[in-house]
Amino acid sequence: MKAIRRFTVRPVLPDPLRPLSDLARNLRWSWHTETRDLFQSVDPERWAASGGDPVRLLGSVSPARLTELAEDRRFLRRLTTVADDLHDYVTGDRWYQAQSGELPAAVAYFSPEFGITAALPQYSGGLGILAGDHLKAASDLGVPLIGVGLLYRHGYFRQTLSRDGWQQEHYPVLDPNELPVALLKEPDGTPAQVTLALPGGRFLHARIWLAQVGRVPLLMLDSDVEENDLGERGVTDRLYGGGSEHRLLQEMLLGIGGVRAVRTYCRLTGHPEPEVFHTNEGHAGFLGLERIAELSDDGLEFDSALEAVRAGTVFTTHTPVPAGIDRFDRELVARHFGPDAELPRIDVERILRLGMETYPGGEPNLFNMAVMGLRLAQRANGVSLLHGNVSREMFSGLWPGFDPDEVPITSVTNGVHAPTWIAPEVFRLGARQIGVGRAEDAFSGGGSDRWDAVADIPDQDIWELRRTLREQLVTEVRERLRASWRQRGAGTAELGWIDGVLDPDVLTIGFARRVPSYKRLTLMLRDRDRLMDLLLHPERPIQIVVAGKAHPADDGGKRLVQELVRFADDPRVRHRIVFLPDYGMAMAQKLYPGCDIWLNNPLRPLEACGTSGMKAALNGCLNLSVLDGWWDEWFQPDFGWAIPTADGVGTDPDRRDDIEASALCDLLEQRVTPRFYERGPGGLPDRWIEMVRQTLTLLGPKVLAGRMVREYVERLYAPAARAHRTMGPDAARELARWKARLRRSWHAVRVDHVETSATTATAELGTTLTLRVRVALGDLAPDDIEVQAVSGRVDPEDRIADAATVPLKPAGGPDTEGRWMYEGPLSLDRTGPYGYTVRILPAHRLLATSAELGLVAVPSEDVVEGAGVLMR
Repeated sequence: MKAIRRFTVRPVLPDPLRPLSDLARNLRWSWHTETRDLFQSVDPERWAASGGDPVRLLGSVSPARLTELAEDRRFLRRLTTVADDLHDYVTGDRWYQAQSGELPAAVAYFSPEFGITAALPQYSGGLGILAGDHLKAASDLGVPLIGVGLLYRHGYFRQTLSRDGWQQEHYPVLDPNELPVALLKEPDGTPAQVTLALPGGRFLHARIWLAQVGRVPLLMLDSDVEENDLGERGVTDRLYGGGSEHRLLQEMLLGIGGVRAVRTYCRLTGHPEPEVFHTNEGHAGFLGLERIAELSDDGLEFDSALEAVRAGTVFTTHTPVPAGIDRFDRELVARHFGPDAELPRIDVERILRLGMETYPGGEPNLFNMAVMGLRLAQRANGVSLLHGNVSREMFSGLWPGFDPDEVPITSVTNGVHAPTWIAPEVFRLGARQIGVGRAEDAFSGGGSDRWDAVADIPDQDIWELRRTLREQLVTEVRERLRASWRQRGAGTAELGWIDGVLDPDVLTIGFARRVPSYKRLTLMLRDRDRLMDLLLHPERPIQIVVAGKAHPADDGGKRLVQELVRFADDPRVRHRIVFLPDYGMAMAQKLYPGCDIWLNNPLRPLEACGTSGMKAALNGCLNLSVLDGWWDEWFQPDFGWAIPTADGVGTDPDRRDDIEASALCDLLEQRVTPRFYERGPGGLPDRWIEMVRQTLTLLGPKVLAGRMVREYVERLYAPAARAHRTMGPDAARELARWKARLRRSWHAVRVDHVETSATTATAELGTTLTLRVRVALGDLAPDDIEVQAVSGRVDPEDRIADAATVPLKPAGGPDTEGRWMYEGPLSLDRTGPYGYTVRILPAHRLLATSAELGLVAVPSEDVVEGAGVLMR
């Protein structure tokens, strides 16, 4: 019989054990070994059955066992120590509190998904895991962050396989009362709520669940409340599900409802109000509209409020392709805003213009969330150096007239939260070398000098550690593979072969990630005979562990999964290659440490960053990857291999895949496997161990989320906080009026004449020329603009590379026609083909960058003809 109603019955902990409840509700246990060890000792069997989830564990422990523990002095001493450690962690000063300068009182960090722990399955892939690592690292560093997301009742899907290897999706219902979260409540005990207005006089209500991530509160909005109609209750049903209106409502709830949730949380707890709002991808971009509406209610007109909001907003883009951006039909967006819906006091046309693709090739009837995110943020970044370059190219149409390298999008390379991703055995080896405290500091983002201690670890210890981790992975794989085959319908008698799957002494390669086509799950299958030879080599075999989920709507991705599964089912190789379904955090934490090689072969440059290889590297796993994302930035032959790419413009896609697959096999045959299997005088693979050592020493400090968050604080959050404080109502009005005046008058701004003191087409290095430029400014004054000389080496098409800019100064007042003469020096500081040009840019003390308005005036063709000679 099916129950008509479900309850969660919580255990009553004896008074001496009450701290266990606090420890279970703070997700620091997910990356703090001592806390996890304490919970495991409560009941090892139930701990394993609970999947390492303290909330589920405490809900299943018998009262008799709890009574026994309440009288166990040794356990109580451990409990006191761990509880005191958590108290010190959340209240004591950390890195942030020791910084000088004006840092933000608080930062609100919005993301559609957060991967904190497998016990809170609110993530689908890299974006969510990155967001979770960002929160954890902020907690370790003491950054006053508030996370904001949605609580999905089905999370992301669970993946199984049919007998013939086709991906199947399942959506288990998540009961928030069984998750490590708590309702945010008003002083009278009622649940705190936020409400959005919908078309037709309807409303969308949402409760606020609080997950405590160390020091960082994570607010998660949940629309499954009784006050909503059935349709509205389903808004937060699942991650990245439903049609376009469903997604739009999710993103309105995340952005607009999220700001209201932050205001509610700060009101109820006294937490400082955020001075900086960080939008992790465009999904949360509507937060800027809510903040404009707040300021409009305080008396600021739209343009002034927009400037005030932009000053304190940071936008991070994670996609290198336009297809990865959420775009909505313009009419759909218009219907959900305005007098009969949300933000009624803001003109709908002003909202629509923020998301319009006004650049060449843009779709005028689509509302682009990333475009809105960029227009609402004064600071923006990609997530690796290469991705920063790609993003500047991709969005350059928003800044016409500027070279892509001047587009105001910087980059902060992603990092990963080491305490979450390193195996306990790796931590213990580090702690044995430099002590527990210094090891914790190093892994959470401390100085790189501490990583140098890896040089002193004996080769034998490193190799024994690697074999132990590989052996653990073999055990894990066999258990998961057996469960998968049982689920696929196999009987016990069919599965004896699984006991021989993988070998703890064979070179082990890992490949696990989402399965969009550009990540090329099946590149390794381009030459199956050659792959079989590698898997079955008599002296130097390899074995491969593969995992990954295709999006439920992506049949192409599902076909790739099926192709891989069918190959791995072949009795000839199934002991050497396996596909594990339902890739998630729990699997990943076993997979990264146990692999010797982490394989990544995306289409370059479509991997924005790709952090899985970072997690593997922290465990001494070597990377074998296409030069994309972070690997393009930090690769060295000392600690890994780069797969050559055939990404020329004219290369046929099939031909390109064949070339790169062949290059991958060449590397494995000629470079990778010989190094793993060759032994030195002491019987150890000395050269391999040295690469492991270099991976830990050189990559370890770089790939940390602590390093990443420090960069965000220093390069983005602190400047945004300063700009926010400067951009009070009066300053915002001043800037808005100045921008409006500049846009009205810019058509009259031009370069009339350019001349230099050069008389020949050659000059000696170190020569300084005098440059004179006559400009027309129309209604503007010299204070409104800056005239620049731009110079540098030129290519055969006379394009300036590595440009240097020098401001020119007015020489006297305007002439009788109102034109101004500017002059200044032009230093020839490099040899070879050299060129210059001049340009006029807007200039104002409150601009973050001179490209901010996308306005520039350059010489016309007839002016160029008389501008003197190009230096060669």
